Amino acid sequence: MDIRGISLHEHEDGERACMSRRQFLLSGGAVVTLAAVPGGLALGAPLRALKADYPKVKIGRLSALKQGVPVVFAYPYPNVHNILVKLGAPAGAGVGPDNDVVAFNQQCTHMGGPLDGTYKEKHQVLGPCPLHLTTFDLTRHGMVVSGHGTESLPQIVLETRGDDIYAVGVLGLIYGYSANTTGRRV
Repeated sequence: MDIRGISLHEHEDGERACMSRRQFLLSGGAVVTLAAVPGGLALGAPLRALKADYPKVKIGRLSALKQGVPVVFAYPYPNVHNILVKLGAPAGAGVGPDNDVVAFNQQCTHMGGPLDGTYKEKHQVLGPCPLHLTTFDLTRHGMVVSGHGTESLPQIVLETRGDDIYAVGVLGLIYGYSANTTGRRV
């Protein structure tokens, strides 16, 4: 038998002895793709949105608020402190006739530093945090203005009925909780 006439990829009868590089890559890609599909081919199952059930709590009255003077309240739990403030300028998710009443959690999102007493009326910001100087803009959904924080402050969702102000939910995760609705700290 003369070996010189046979290529490395063929048997004597002309069939390939192994996969070509192209076949190997295509097969490997197919295996990886199938492994990445969650639940095999059960893609037709609908995804259900999770709905957080927050309590509806009366936290104040529009007529009692003074511009630039924050009011401290607890929501959704007694140990979670927030501020309610009338900014005097329209704000993201603001309520009231001028859309200028907002509420935010008072724990820094970076490392949980206390933001009690750090509201600055002139700039409508909360901060700087005493730990790493993060400051949050209350007119723009509590977004970070400066400092080490990367997440916006959790904003308390407000509703009004006549003159009454109600807290009805939280946008964002309160520092130290794995889920705002469980009441368990991490």
